[in-house]
Amino acid sequence: MIVDTVCIAGVGYAVPAKIRANSEILKAFPDRTEEEMIHLTGIKERRYASEDETATGLAVIAVQHALNQAGMKAEQIDGIIMATLIPDQPVPSMASALARQLGVPRALAFDLNAACSGWLYALEVGRAFICSGTAKNLIVVTAELLSRITNPEDHSTAFLFGDGAGAAILTAGEGGHRLHHMGLSGDATHFEAIQRPGGGAISPIPDPAGHDLHKFYLQMDGTAVFRSAVTGFAEQIEQTLKRENLKPEDIAWIVPHQANERILKAVSRRVGIPFDKFVVTIGKYGNTSAASVSMALGWASEEGIFVEGDKIIFCSVGAGLTFAGGLLVW
Repeated sequence: MIVDTVCIAGVGYAVPAKIRANSEILKAFPDRTEEEMIHLTGIKERRYASEDETATGLAVIAVQHALNQAGMKAEQIDGIIMATLIPDQPVPSMASALARQLGVPRALAFDLNAACSGWLYALEVGRAFICSGTAKNLIVVTAELLSRITNPEDHSTAFLFGDGAGAAILTAGEGGHRLHHMGLSGDATHFEAIQRPGGGAISPIPDPAGHDLHKFYLQMDGTAVFRSAVTGFAEQIEQTLKRENLKPEDIAWIVPHQANERILKAVSRRVGIPFDKFVVTIGKYGNTSAASVSMALGWASEEGIFVEGDKIIFCSVGAGLTFAGGLLVW
């Protein structure tokens, strides 16, 4: 059966209990100040997982919140799409680990990596699966423990990243918040702007002497990323407005990837949508890559800031580069 309407029936998010404040990170950078870091990024703190916490464990909590909001049970789920750039282990997929923990071992399950745009890519894949009849009820989830691959001695990245998870339940029909088509694209000419070269088939493990450890941390060209992100975010918002035949004043909220507060303020000016319409959680959670849009949506839902009929635009730019944007009607 072909389905025309796909909805988000419930959302949820989860973060570790441990708070990592700027003051802790600044110990490695005596020439930097907290005021400078907040001015540059908007980040005051972030969450770091403890040694015994896993990304899958955070994902379970986020999914449980989403299921509760949807009024559904795990056994009603027939598929799991996990967006992450650092799964707990490469094989099997983290989606399979999550399926086992949730008690739905027969669900279709796979991981997807589009970096910071991953959750929006996964939403579109899930929407397409439901429209085609491949699945009826899907979990679209993301979890990132970026603290495990952040170089504490690299001033360009040490302050940016945090850990967290977010989830949504996708269903066929009208029983929730209507999800419209996501616009997806990329620009691989900026492949090296954000990367982690180590950990893949080219360089699977560090050399015994540890001389190549930098390969196993996230690396970023801050200037290139800032320029690309401002343009990319703005284009995703503008393309969504055009695709949906909407004007900036029709939009109640923007739920963006939480990359950097300065980037988001620049995007606000460029697209003509006031910054107070942007859901911003980066100050307390940092940049959580694929998890950030889902976490921001989950946080805003819990805070009760959305009202029925609100038109919400998602937008993201991620390593690759990847771009994603689209409309959700609450």
